[in-house]
Amino acid sequence: MPTKQNNRFREIRRILVYILILNWGVAAAKIVYGIITHLNSMTADGLHSLSDGVSNIIGIIGITIASYPADKDHPYGHKKFETLFSLAISALLLLISGNLCVEGIRHLAAPEIPRITLTSFIIMLLTTAVNISVMTYEYRKGIRLKSDILVADSLHTKADIATSLSVIIALIAIKAGYPTVDAFVTLLISLFIAYSALLIFRQGAKILCDTAAVVDNDKISKVVLSVTGVKSCHKIRTRGREDDIYVDLHVQVHPHMHMNEAHRISHQIEQALKKEINGIVDVVVHMEPLERNNRI
Repeated sequence: MPTKQNNRFREIRRILVYILILNWGVAAAKIVYGIITHLNSMTADGLHSLSDGVSNIIGIIGITIASYPADKDHPYGHKKFETLFSLAISALLLLISGNLCVEGIRHLAAPEIPRITLTSFIIMLLTTAVNISVMTYEYRKGIRLKSDILVADSLHTKADIATSLSVIIALIAIKAGYPTVDAFVTLLISLFIAYSALLIFRQGAKILCDTAAVVDNDKISKVVLSVTGVKSCHKIRTRGREDDIYVDLHVQVHPHMHMNEAHRISHQIEQALKKEINGIVDVVVHMEPLERNNRI
């Protein structure tokens, strides 16, 4: 495997380990204090933060498998395992969302009066600041490294920020004499988490179901037609992740062209596409003779 790709996987793993430590520190603060004060929305938010850490572990496992080179059973490599494990994060989020929804309904039926102190606000503000820093850092790294795992995990943390802000609002409402707001915020948190899960699932499903890659077919056609000897280009198909795009297409050449020349043109097309369009790793060119009524 190219050294550049190895470095990418190592950097993603390093980022996930770093974020795992921060997430579990944030989770511990919220869960412990939420249990002590009977503040269910803070405990729920802490469980969400704990799930962030679990998703980091899932991501580390996924990126490790994705880094394996191509072999007999996986001739196209293992990169899609990164996408597959991002779906595992989505499933984890849905599970947590369902549990929090049940918990919120239970506390609506039998509400408890939580104890709100200045410490409650300090913990929520500090942990929210940490989450904003983590989300921004992880998302930017995910975009730069074209990593499904990092982007999915950053969306998970983004939901955590939204839920933390909801908890802060709940603290204010409870302090003002509206304790049932705690249960409603717990339900709201469950919806935030479910929405994040669906976003991650939709993105992963597109890749695993071979939805057309995010690449301009007109640009592909323009690059192909710039190769000397190519008369036309059609039936362009793409698939794969943004950093792992597979292309197959049909080109027409002069009907009397020698096979050696056709092979040379095919190779030039592949090299030109890889050079001009980032992310393309494999190109299959189907050569066809130019039809009589289309000859130039």
